[in-house]
Formats: sequence, C-alpha cells, structure tokens
Amino acid sequence: MNNLEVHIKSVNEKLQQLLKKHVALKKENDNLKEELNNFKEKEVEYKYALHELDQKVSILKASSGEMSEKDQKEFEKRINQYIKEIDKCIGLLSD
Repeated sequence: MNNLEVHIKSVNEKLQQLLKKHVALKKENDNLKEELNNFKEKEVEYKYALHELDQKVSILKASSGEMSEKDQKEFEKRINQYIKEIDKCIGLLSD
C-alpha cells in the first residue's frame, strides 16, 4: 500500500501543478485579449485621424491650386458625394 500511496500523492501533486499552470495561462490569455481589444480600438482611432488628415491635405491642395489632375478629379468626386448625401438628407427632412 505504501507504494500506491506514494504514486497517488505524486499524481495529486502533478494535478495541482497543472491546475495552477492552467489558471496562470487563463489569466495571461485574458490579459492578452484585453490588450488586443485596446490595440483594435486604437487602430480605429488612428484610421479615423488618418482619414481626417487626408481630407485636410486635399483641402489645402485645392485651396493652394497645386492639385494634379488626378487629385482634382478625386476631390470633385468627393464633393459630388457630399452633395448627394446632403440632397438625401434634405429629401428625408422634407418628407
């Protein structure tokens, strides 16, 4: 019986170690998930800021008269999209 008790005790200790390791890994996984979510939120913020800066650069180019033909067409296309959106809003408000 002594040998069996030693073996059971050994298995029990290994099981306890595995449980501790599992808890530690779960905690680390939760921390990494939270960190990933934070990075995703920052990515969205950075993309929005980049979009705003691109618009400002485009406006500055248009106001300075230093636009290439491609940039000018792109700017006119964007202005036309804004006008269409404004027309839709006016149409919705009129109903």
